[in-house]
Amino acid sequence: MSRPPCEVSWFSALCDDDYEFLGVPDPMLKSSWEHCRDIVLQAEAGGFDNILLPSGYELGIDSTAFAAAIAPHLKRMRLLVAVRIGEMWPPQLARQIATLDRLLEGRLTVNIISSDMPGEQMPSGPRYGRTVEAMHILKTLLDGQALDHDGAHWKLKLDPPRITTVSGRAPLFYFGGLSEDAREAAARGCDVFLMWPDRREVVTGIIADMTDRAAKYGRTLKFGYRAHVIVRPTEAEARVAADRLLSRLDAEQGAAIRAKSLDSNSVGVAAQAALRESSGEDGYAEPHLWTGIGRARSGCGAAIVGDPDQVLAKLNDYRDMGIEAFILSGYTHATEADLFARYVLPKLEHGPLGLG
Repeated sequence: MSRPPCEVSWFSALCDDDYEFLGVPDPMLKSSWEHCRDIVLQAEAGGFDNILLPSGYELGIDSTAFAAAIAPHLKRMRLLVAVRIGEMWPPQLARQIATLDRLLEGRLTVNIISSDMPGEQMPSGPRYGRTVEAMHILKTLLDGQALDHDGAHWKLKLDPPRITTVSGRAPLFYFGGLSEDAREAAARGCDVFLMWPDRREVVTGIIADMTDRAAKYGRTLKFGYRAHVIVRPTEAEARVAADRLLSRLDAEQGAAIRAKSLDSNSVGVAAQAALRESSGEDGYAEPHLWTGIGRARSGCGAAIVGDPDQVLAKLNDYRDMGIEAFILSGYTHATEADLFARYVLPKLEHGPLGLG
């Protein structure tokens, strides 16, 4: 079966999310410039198209500062930089994005995050309304246009910016969320709608729903899938590796890790918990989709587990559903990036997502 190329991205653990054993902190795997740099360079050497630089507040290091520092070290790979709406005045954020894109010679993409700020509790409707406004402001300025915006959160009248991206257009905005407000915000403003792992029928339903929502605004969306992966030469070895990850996990410590995230009470996180709780005794929600990682992680809580052909088949099944981009990760991140790059990536037709 002929399929269009997909974008295959990795993940750098800027938010203290790297373990040999889940829930057991290792000083050598804590977020640092050196450690996260090495993950990014491993991903570029392995042939990945892009890499997510996540954003946290209490955890880890700053995504935009890290992106500026790592940009000169990269020759071809894109960066997917996470930015939290509300942390930065939108015109200044637009200038940061344009500058980063210049440093990367046009290879920047942006992950829009719409969670509460630390110390802030904003109702869902206004918070996502703020995000929709921010995406509009950012896209207008990054498209090199004058801005005349009269919104609930910002009132701005600005000339076209002097500094633009290399292409003169806004980079792709990746965005995820399952609540009604999040889905509407995505339909109105993002380019790539990201999903966390779920059963096949749920993924298919989300794609259909978001396609319809975007069409009401005269828009089309691309779809991305964020998942962990554990690939080994045989399925038995992959399952052993999955079990080993949890072999030292204390349940209370796992709960504490999950609670640290600012989005720990979101609809998406609740869906990951429900997926885990409804899985079989071995933690598998469906063939090769293992939910054990969610026992010590908020957010994306499931992994594709199997031998190279099984992992490839699972990814191709998602592609047949309409997924065009994958953001993958594993523990430890540098090691799993190398394994995936050797065993699976050469068998995938892949490349960066286009703006069109």
